[in-house]
Amino acid sequence: MFRIAVSKWIAAFAALALPVASALADDYPSRSIALVVPFAAGGPTDTLGRILAERMTRSLGQTVVVENVTGAGGVIANSKVIKAAPDGYTAIIGHLGTHVLAPAVQGLQTDYLKEFEPVAVVATNPEVIVSRLDVPAKNLQELVAWVKANPGKVSYASGGAGTPSHIMAEDFSQKVAPLNIVHYRGAAPAMQDVVAGHVDLSFDQAATGLNFARSGKVRAYAVTSPTRVPSAPEIPTVDEAGLPGFYMSVWHGIWMPRGTPPEAIARFDTAVREALADPEVRRRFAELGQEIPPPEQQTPRGLAALHKAETEKWVPIIKSANIHAN
Repeated sequence: MFRIAVSKWIAAFAALALPVASALADDYPSRSIALVVPFAAGGPTDTLGRILAERMTRSLGQTVVVENVTGAGGVIANSKVIKAAPDGYTAIIGHLGTHVLAPAVQGLQTDYLKEFEPVAVVATNPEVIVSRLDVPAKNLQELVAWVKANPGKVSYASGGAGTPSHIMAEDFSQKVAPLNIVHYRGAAPAMQDVVAGHVDLSFDQAATGLNFARSGKVRAYAVTSPTRVPSAPEIPTVDEAGLPGFYMSVWHGIWMPRGTPPEAIARFDTAVREALADPEVRRRFAELGQEIPPPEQQTPRGLAALHKAETEKWVPIIKSANIHAN
């Protein structure tokens, strides 16, 4: 009799609990949401995060507050979000570097594919292959031939050890011929030395590299994506220019801590997609050289697939080149 009574009590309690859980889901969000940015204010990721936060605040009816947490290539910010309560009130915007490259370069044991709940891909930005103006090669095929004829002698400006430009240079070295990689403290000083003629080559984000090409300060050979960049349709893709499949894009995504309720993720994703459909947001992203991904990537499933594919592509390259944090 006691067991039957207890069973009935548990069943009754569970039935009562269901409407409460539903009410909590319907009420979300009931307070402000933190959008963590793993870099300092004013940078590309911070700018994208603030544009999205402003528009998403309107959709959610609660303020999306940008919180800058810097250090270790995004690892500190990621650790903070992983440890946050999975209640739908903490999210992070990161990119290829913070969620694929940095953990591999730093030898972290944490599996970011498991520790985060994906929300959406929000922007993509391929690299552009550029050189100083007096490099003898006039197109990508000639550039490849020139590097092959001078293995280890052609200098390459990297934005820093473990950065996307560094990892891509290692990929190029393995697939084409070795480059003499010179590390700088950031993409800006790296590009400055290419412009000045001190270094032969660099791979820079199209958002910034194409501006130097348009102004006649560097020569652009190709963008590292399967399609041309809308803001520079005159620049061919690597497929068209003679180095098929040599792709890299510094894509940005949004994640939440593992265990965040699906209802909260879906609501947040809806706000992201509404923001990405807004003409003003699209205009501002285009001004920054950022491309908004297709609708199927603006979903948790889309980000999960991209994150997994990029991890499987770049981590083996990092390991084979023995790239690690100093």
